[in-house]
Parts: sequence; structure tokens; C-alpha cells
Amino acid sequence: MKGTLDLLILRTLALESRHGLAIAERIAQITQGAFEVKAGSLFPALHRLEQDGFVVGSWGESEGGHRVRTYRLTPEGRRQLEREKQHWARIVLAMGRVLAAE
Repeated sequence: MKGTLDLLILRTLALESRHGLAIAERIAQITQGAFEVKAGSLFPALHRLEQDGFVVGSWGESEGGHRVRTYRLTPEGRRQLEREKQHWARIVLAMGRVLAAE
């Protein structure tokens, strides 16, 4: 559904900054493989979130010595995460009602 990837990225960055591959790995880990984010989806989403002011990227080095862009949430990104969480809570509640209906 629309907005799922943004929410996953924002939530993943809520505790610490991460580079793109680490974001994808963490999403796969948290969801026990249910969501595997490919680079072709992840990096356009990160770019969009950065343009919207929700994340900030900076260049640095990975533990392996490779040049990587690390992303962190901005204060506006934290507010957007809370809005997204509330939105998804309403969707989950509504879907639960639909599935329970006879």
C-alpha cells in the first residue's frame, strides 16, 4: 500500500542513523523477511524523504571502508513518523473490523 515504504524507512531511522544497505537489512530483519526492499525502491524513497525534509543524508565511510551515504531523521521526520503511525493504526483497526465482519 502507498506509504508503506516511507513508514518502514522512517521507523528504521528512529533509533539511529543508517546507510541505505543497513536500512534495507534492518527492515528485512524486523519483518522477518516479509519486506525485502530493493535498491530500486529504497534509494528513490530516501531521496524523496530527503527532499521533503524528513531525513538528512551525509557522506561517510562504512565499517568496511566504503563510501556510503548515511541518513538520519530530522525533527520534521519524527513528526511525520508519528503521523504515519497514527494513520496505519487506523488502517489496521479498520481492516480488523472488515476481517471480523460476518
